[in-house]
Parts: sequence; C-alpha cells; structure tokens
Amino acid sequence: MWHDNETAIDYLNFGVVADACASMLTQAKGEPISIGVSGGWGAGKSSLVKMIAARLEAPSVSAPDEGNKSGNTFVVLTFNPWLYQDFESARSALLQIVGDEIVRLAQENTTIADKASELWRRINLLRIAQLSGGAALTLTTGIPVGALGKTFDTIAGLFPPTEKSGEMEVDYEGITAATDGLLKPKEPFSMPAHIQAFRDTLESLLAELEITLVIFVDDLDRCLPQTAISTLESIRLLLFIRRCAFVVAADNDFIKSAVKVHFDGAGISSDVATNYLDKLIQVPLHVPRLGLNEAKAYLVLLLLERETNAGTFTRDQFESALKLIPERLRNSWRGDTINQEFLYELVGTDETFRSLMNLAEGLASLLHRSSAVNANPRLMKRFLNTVYLREALSAPQGIKLDIAALAKWHLIERCDEALAEALAGQVHSDNDGRLQILAEAESAAASQGQLPEPFKDNAFTRQWLQLPPALGTEDLRPLLHLSRDSGTRDFGDDNMMPDSRKLRDALKTATSSHQSLTDLMRKVGPDQTELAMLKAWQSCSTTRTWKRNNEILMLIECCKAFPVIGKKAASLLEQAPLKQVGPGIIPTLGAQAWASVVLERWSETNELTTPTKNAILNLNTRR
Repeated sequence: MWHDNETAIDYLNFGVVADACASMLTQAKGEPISIGVSGGWGAGKSSLVKMIAARLEAPSVSAPDEGNKSGNTFVVLTFNPWLYQDFESARSALLQIVGDEIVRLAQENTTIADKASELWRRINLLRIAQLSGGAALTLTTGIPVGALGKTFDTIAGLFPPTEKSGEMEVDYEGITAATDGLLKPKEPFSMPAHIQAFRDTLESLLAELEITLVIFVDDLDRCLPQTAISTLESIRLLLFIRRCAFVVAADNDFIKSAVKVHFDGAGISSDVATNYLDKLIQVPLHVPRLGLNEAKAYLVLLLLERETNAGTFTRDQFESALKLIPERLRNSWRGDTINQEFLYELVGTDETFRSLMNLAEGLASLLHRSSAVNANPRLMKRFLNTVYLREALSAPQGIKLDIAALAKWHLIERCDEALAEALAGQVHSDNDGRLQILAEAESAAASQGQLPEPFKDNAFTRQWLQLPPALGTEDLRPLLHLSRDSGTRDFGDDNMMPDSRKLRDALKTATSSHQSLTDLMRKVGPDQTELAMLKAWQSCSTTRTWKRNNEILMLIECCKAFPVIGKKAASLLEQAPLKQVGPGIIPTLGAQAWASVVLERWSETNELTTPTKNAILNLNTRR
C-alpha cells in the first residue's frame, strides 16, 4: 500500500521546478520574497514544497560560505495551519514557531540574547492583541479599550483577574511584568508602532545571525476560511523583511473563495479577491499538470517501488529507474517518450515485471483521459491502493485473479460508474458470471465495429474494452465479490446440479455426437439439459464463427435427446449475426424440425450473404 504523505523523492518530474524555486530563493540574496505554489487537491503541492525545502537544506546550499559572510545560510521552517485549527489561533502559532526558532539560534550568541528576548516578548504581546482581532487598537495601560480589553479579561492563568465592585478587572501590572517593560503605565501603546518594532527587531536578528529564514506554509487549502485568512494575515506581518522568505502552498481558487467568505457582505468581486492574493505572493507558480508520459512514469515508479519493498525487484534496479525516468521525462520534448521499449529495458526480460509495465502503460492512458481522475497523483495512488487491497482480500477467499483484471474492473467502476453498475446487474449464476454483451463489445472495439448498448461509443470506453485482459469470457462473480465496497452484489441462485455442470463442460468441447453425451443428458433430465445447453452456448459466444457444424452441435444433440427444448434452441439461434452466418451450417440446420421456423425467417431478410440465402432456398427446393 502507498501512504498519502508528501515525499522529496521525485516521482512526478517536479525536480526541474523545485530546482528553479530553490535557485530563485538563493539568488534573492536575502531580499524578501514570497512564492505561491498553487494546484488542486492531490496535485502534488506538498511534495513539490518538500523538494524545494530539501534543496535548501542540502549542505552545499545551507552551509555558511566562509569566503562570503554576506551569503545565504538557509534556515527552513515548515508551518501547517491545518494542525492548529480548533486548537490554537494559526496566526499566533506561526509567530510562536518563528520566535522559538530565533531564540534557539540565538542561544549561543550572548551579544544578541537580549534582542532575542525582546523579540519573544513582542511576539507574546502580539499574540494577546491578535486574540481580540483588533490589529489597530490603541491601549493605555490601566484603561481597557474595546475588544482588546475584553480579550485581556479572558486570559486566565497568565494574567489573573481581581474582583472590584462586583466586576472582573484585569491585573495590568501582571501584563506589564509579562512583557518586561514593553507596556509602560500611563504611556500610550500604539499597535502599528509595536508591529514595526517587532519587524525591525526580527530583521536585525536575522542579519546578526547571518541566516535567511524560509517559511514553508502547507495545507492552507485544507483549513476553514477563517483559519486560512488568519494565516495569511500573519504571513503579511512577516512579509518584506530582509532575510525572510515564504513559500505558500494552496489552491488559488480556494483562497479566493476564503477571501469572499471573510469579507461576506462587502460585495467584493473576483478581481478584488485575486488582488488580495497577489499582494501577498510575488512569484505565482502552478504545479505542473501531469501529461501522459508523467502519468505513466508515476504509475511505473509506484509499481516498481512496491516490488522493491516486497524484495522481488532489487534496490539497485529501482534506484536506476528513479534516475533514468526523470532524465527521460526532461527530454520528452525531443520525442523521448516513456514507451514500451524503454520500460522493458528498465525491468529486463522478466515477464512478471513486463506485464506490470504493460499494465502501467494501459492504465496511464485511461486515467489521464478520464475526467474522474484527470491524472491526479493522489487519485492514481488511491486507485492502486484499492486494486492491491482487493488482491490481498482474494487469496483468503479462495479467489485467484491477476492484478490486470482487478485493475481493469476497478477502472470502469472509478471512471464510469453507471456502466459498471449496468454490467454488474447482468451477472448472475444462470450465465456463470459471463456476459455475452461484454464479450461482443470487446470484440467490436477490437475490430472498430459498433458498440452495443449499454456501452457509450467514445474513446475512453473503446480503449477500456481493448485493455487486457478480456473480461467478456470470464466469470465476473469473483471480481464483483471483491468490489463489494462499491456496491451490493447478488448473483442469484445457482440451480445446476453437479452432473449438469459436467454436461455443460462436455457440450462446450464436443465436436461430434457420442453415447456418453446422450447418457449424461438422460441422467439429468430435460430441464437440467436445457440449462446446461444455455450456459455452454453462452460460454462459447466469443469463439463462434457461425460457419462450422461443430459450433451448433450442442443445440442439435440436446434437442435430439429432448425435442421439448427445441423452442429454447431456436431462440438461441435467432440471436445469430446474420451477416456472419455461412452456408455450410444450413443443411445441418435444415434437418432439424425446431430450426425450420428460424430458417424461414432468415430467408426473408436481406442481411444474409448470397451463398447462405441460396443454401436456404435449396433446402426448400429439395422439400
């Protein structure tokens, strides 16, 4: 199984983009910069962010340059506001994380210890002020003002309240002590001045520490709108400070929606919401959408990773694939595609691995084409997780199915639920779980013929039908039994007796009349013989050419034993594709009383070939 965590290993050909972002941060040389990484849910934003961070943390980048003291030494912080939602203000949490890191870095430098303490005290006061939501209030110590004063009243433990005149009052001496002189009694407190002092102190500390602080903000689009906006407001507080950079990963559409929710009632337009984000993000970057080659490469690496963890594919082979596949993708503009020849070179001559490469190639095209998946990395990973989970469930239940069959069925479940349900509804014990309509559709897709109902005649459906293995001749009940997580399955009662099953199997392989076949029919009786004939006829539907006598032998022999089932045999004959019926079977059918009505009806149509129609007319002449 594959976890849903981000990774710094490049499965998505994001390395070039990560290199460009890391280079941009390095070339800024301490100037403030903010980069926005935008992309939809599951597009790979977190992995791209982690790759950028890994490049900045590499020794060759983050280590001090002794020959150039003004160079960058990167300190990377990662902040996930989603983790703080409903527990603590994301805005306050971000400030605290920054403060903690600066204090930690300043511990070994006694000359800036006091300045680090001042920064921490200013952060504490900002956190208190932010709880009120009043970023521009003015406070005079001892005189509570508006919402800020009410906030102080609620901070239990830090600033203990005292009772006076039946009302709760705030111990402002406690606040003054906690901020160590930043609030002076009877002196006006200006929030803008305090914010500027905080920014000045932070910038001075970063310069003296000779570091560039790069803050990565991820999962912003998982937050509630209020939390997302609160985090962006906190980012704004730290923006445009020298040696301070941000990389923010979020879906732009979500952020715009959050801005509208935040300013609900103000009647702001989409342009205003866009401008809000543009003021925070200097360099907008969209996560590259996976093309067909990238989707194929991603599936290949996931499958090879699984085989490597299982010990069937060597670690050296996998590391080689990790190197060669991105190189190939970087040159795809030259025509170096992820084709079958390249994939076979990766895995060698082992047929098991080659079949996995074929599977990845087939799935990639359909998952890329499907609007339900759209080559989304997270959805492709979940797709494979479901397939392999079902494989794990099959063995304990005595079911033997290969991965390709499981993947093909789950693909139609995931991408065309209506078709999957329509097919599943036709699977029952009476047809041994085999669907003639599916076999006909697979045959039509292979020959570019017209698809029968309920199949939609579009590129996706045709490609799915041609994806190996063919399922039309297989018993689909095991597949559907394993897919009970997507729907209830009822295959009906199986009324065949053991001897009837033997008769069915004998009829499927019989090429001539023989006594043992007749004896078995007599043993099971007319009802079970009719059922065995029906199932044998359906099972052979895909191999029937309608030109050889042995193909209709099962109908003839069963009706010889029990003429009463001739009506059922005639109904099966009626389903014949008339253009395919050859003249060679007509004399044999003409000798069967139950087939006369069918032949007469055929002779009245214009669909038969001329030789076949003449063969029927010759029968009438002889009579």
